[in-house]
Amino acid sequence: MKAEHGPQGVHGTTFGDIFIHQMIETIEFVLGAVSNTASYLRLWALSLAHSQLAEVFLTFGLATTWSGADGPNENLWSVTFMTFIMWFAYMAVTWGVLMMMDVLECFLHTLRLHWVEFQNKFYKGTGYLYTPFRFKDTFEAEMARN
Repeated sequence: MKAEHGPQGVHGTTFGDIFIHQMIETIEFVLGAVSNTASYLRLWALSLAHSQLAEVFLTFGLATTWSGADGPNENLWSVTFMTFIMWFAYMAVTWGVLMMMDVLECFLHTLRLHWVEFQNKFYKGTGYLYTPFRFKDTFEAEMARN
């Protein structure tokens, strides 16, 4: 069996070897496509939850203050005063929750880009073993050379 040495490793040239290798590559491609789709769906769901929470905060936050305006005992001044009071609580809670969701969404998107996109497209893992820099090793190598 003749072997071909390339950047991906050793692969045989028989039909069975090529077929098996191509099937493995196809399965990896399909799994990667499903993984990328699931990753984008997670971000989409977080974005959808963000918009729905904003609507809920508006509906139950300020709309409860405005709903009493229809009654016969409510006047414009009391509704305006309650709106002014409720506005600060509404903005603090809404801003806090939605800002944390935005931070989480940005963090997940960055994480997805680094792990999913970078690892699938650019990282091959065919380099050399990482050895941290140490002055002692450098000094000993220089002393051995002299």
